Amino acid sequence: MNKAIFLDRDGVLNHEIYDYICRVEDFQVLEYQIPVLKRFFDEGYLLIVITNQGGIALKRYSEEDLAIMHQMLRNAFVKKGAEIAAVYYCPHHPTVSQPCQCRKPGSKMLLDAIEMFEVDPKQSIMIGDKPRDVEAGEGAGVKGLLIEPDDQLDYDKIKAILEN
Repeated sequence: MNKAIFLDRDGVLNHEIYDYICRVEDFQVLEYQIPVLKRFFDEGYLLIVITNQGGIALKRYSEEDLAIMHQMLRNAFVKKGAEIAAVYYCPHHPTVSQPCQCRKPGSKMLLDAIEMFEVDPKQSIMIGDKPRDVEAGEGAGVKGLLIEPDDQLDYDKIKAILEN
């Protein structure tokens, strides 16, 4: 079984903007997160992004623009010697889409990743900047860590949660 660090995107891996990041040029990777996550990558953890992207349903940006942003994120990690194993995103929004199981706080994206990558939820963590991120993780049997938007990740704090 594999172990994983599941990560929300906006406010954890890239700069949080009040509403949606609609333009590629507004997408700013939080480079200071990468060294901490690289340590976990080097310890054998898969890095998997789990993100709500309701702006697609709201037609504020396209899936093509989203793919460019995710490639920018992946490239920043590769440059520092780490890899993002996968990016799962929910394109739905409750005001314009049918109810779905993938939108956090639903756990479907995590459950799909757990199955796809044979992840042991008990050895994994979901890190997010909103309670719904932690709730989604807990729904999949994964421990959670709630941080403030754009706060630097703390290796020791994450490790302590993983070891409990």
